[in-house]
Amino acid sequence: MSLYDLFCRHPRISTDTRRIEADSLFFALRGATFDGNRFATEALAAGAAYAVVDDPAAVAGERTILVDNTLQALQELAHEHRRALGIPILAVAGSNGKTTTKELVSRVLAKRFDLYATRGNLNNHIGVPLTLLAMTRDTEFGVVEMGASACGEIARLAAIAEPNYGILTNIGRSHLEGFGGPEGIRRGKGELYDFLAANGSRAFVREEDPVLTEMIAERPGLAAEYYSERLADGIESALAGDYNRFNIAAAVAIGRYFDIDEERIRHAIAGYRPENNRSQRLETPHNTLIVDCYNANPTSMRAAIAGFQTEPLDSHTRRVLILGDMLELGEWSAAEHAAILQLAMQDSAAEIHLVGAEFTRAYAAAEPSERVRCYPTREELAATLQARPIQDALVLLKGSHGIGLEKLVGML
Repeated sequence: MSLYDLFCRHPRISTDTRRIEADSLFFALRGATFDGNRFATEALAAGAAYAVVDDPAAVAGERTILVDNTLQALQELAHEHRRALGIPILAVAGSNGKTTTKELVSRVLAKRFDLYATRGNLNNHIGVPLTLLAMTRDTEFGVVEMGASACGEIARLAAIAEPNYGILTNIGRSHLEGFGGPEGIRRGKGELYDFLAANGSRAFVREEDPVLTEMIAERPGLAAEYYSERLADGIESALAGDYNRFNIAAAVAIGRYFDIDEERIRHAIAGYRPENNRSQRLETPHNTLIVDCYNANPTSMRAAIAGFQTEPLDSHTRRVLILGDMLELGEWSAAEHAAILQLAMQDSAAEIHLVGAEFTRAYAAAEPSERVRCYPTREELAATLQARPIQDALVLLKGSHGIGLEKLVGML
């Protein structure tokens, strides 16, 4: 019996023995600090129907399936399942806004299709196969988010998912270290366009983005559906930040392309509530917070600060920026942090709190200001907030996830 036949009988996948689904296939994946093969017997005892392993020493009876490489087997199984389903799939990639765009587009398309989309941010070499394998015979449309931090990764994910449609949200300065610089980012993200062009698929492209339109022009065989960011005009949304109009416009454009009623599109977008520290506006007893600290790179940081500087204070008396280091920038880190600090300081009335070693170094080389405070760690800022709480302020929290600025929300 093939692995796919086995999956058809047991169409659930588990990769973590702490969360084994009954009657599932357990894939013993390996990582830098773990080896799932060691837990195959435990997975079977916890309710898995079969365990897929790549270590002969882990074989323990007929309910253990030995393969050459469990990750490759998982990816090949997902690819086979995608082909068996034969449904349209839209891939969402880009430097910023992938998850928000995926969420908005999914809610719009769900007004017409029985749809399955990437849960959370399961968008890598493991997450994409798991997303595909969670789709069932009842699924009519799939939306698959694709993340990457180096060249070659999008190409691999596209080969597994075989999208019929794709959208790049933008080409920004994220994962500079992994991609080897800005040109590497453009090349790596462009792998989605390469796949679409080679397979007769279609790209959705924001016409005001000169980088994306140029990338389309470089691939003359690629069918493109152009749309304007003006499609976001007049659309109600709970998303904080004017930069989210790009994500909203994408959802409107894709909804229209698939003949979804205009009122249903508006209702779907208005009904989306951001979570997980992405573009969230939170009202506390003391302040209004714009919490956008799930991740950060120079492009998203610039957009967040620029948008924040135009936010009305309303009943508040001051504006406060809490900015955390941007990680994975490699040799570009010092220059990028210095540039972001300069942008933040253009608001002569705002208070600025910088968290992390990179921003601390950037400020040490800048003109000192009474409005700026540096904290090498989040814990040091937390101690200051405990002693001198921020009140009656509009506050932006923006930084890479590794800085953990979301842990300050309860103190604000």
